[in-house]
Amino acid sequence: MQNLYQTVTDQIIAELKNGVRPWVKPWSETPGLNVPANAVSGRPYSGINTLLLWAAHRHDWQPRFLTFKQALEAGGHVRKGEHGFHVVFVKDWIRHSAAEGEEETEHHTRFLKHYTVFNIAQCDELPDRLTTPPKGPNPDRRDALIDEFIAATGAKICESAIVDRAYYSNEFDHITVPSFKLFDGRAEYCATLFHELIHWTKHPSRLDRQLGARFGLEAKAAEELIAELGAAFLCAEFAVDGFISHAAYIENYLKLLQGDPKAIFTAASKAQAAVDFLRQQILTEPATQSAA
Repeated sequence: MQNLYQTVTDQIIAELKNGVRPWVKPWSETPGLNVPANAVSGRPYSGINTLLLWAAHRHDWQPRFLTFKQALEAGGHVRKGEHGFHVVFVKDWIRHSAAEGEEETEHHTRFLKHYTVFNIAQCDELPDRLTTPPKGPNPDRRDALIDEFIAATGAKICESAIVDRAYYSNEFDHITVPSFKLFDGRAEYCATLFHELIHWTKHPSRLDRQLGARFGLEAKAAEELIAELGAAFLCAEFAVDGFISHAAYIENYLKLLQGDPKAIFTAASKAQAAVDFLRQQILTEPATQSAA
């Protein structure tokens, strides 16, 4: 299992050393096609698997993948010579044991396993239902949908013409961002706000993300990586191109990942949990966004 953690981490590190964030893409060019999913079940991949399949992306691919067996069962096949890509999952193994005269106890062990998937562009003779691109959302409504999503979170957001940076205050539990007109367009504004919204989820009243015990002195770098990944997941979902251009963070990410091969898994998992939390707010009682 340790080797698999290291293999995945090395892949991400190689991208970062080349100055490439595998989670930053021109999302607006492919609305509705940015979140990798299984071509047969339609189920989207999440967490670290999203990052792995984004890194595997080729220009002529749709983000739809399936296993060798699924391709055959669908009536098609993977072309000879094509190489697949690993996706991973964690499986819990429970062992029961009891010493003589004592109550039975459970022992939980977590295993990281992987399986290989292929892009539909690597296959032939698949049925149309698996290869027809899904229709993307109406681009004319995209800004309104993002605004509705942000408002539904219930986060307290203050836009100010006298600040030059965006930040989340854990003490006062609110987000401050510069006025919209100070951003280089809607994409940069949304990506910045997505980043701060991920930070907002760490509050004790929400996900209570305590990273000190897990990451020690690297807790701040881990939180920034979580926020960047979470913002990337949302940018992909809403087809927003913007990203937080903190180039200096790459060095911090490299230091974190090189010293801890499991860090990217934890960060991706917590970023996915933050995004899922934000989505869940839409299903709860209506909330309002405050602005000043």
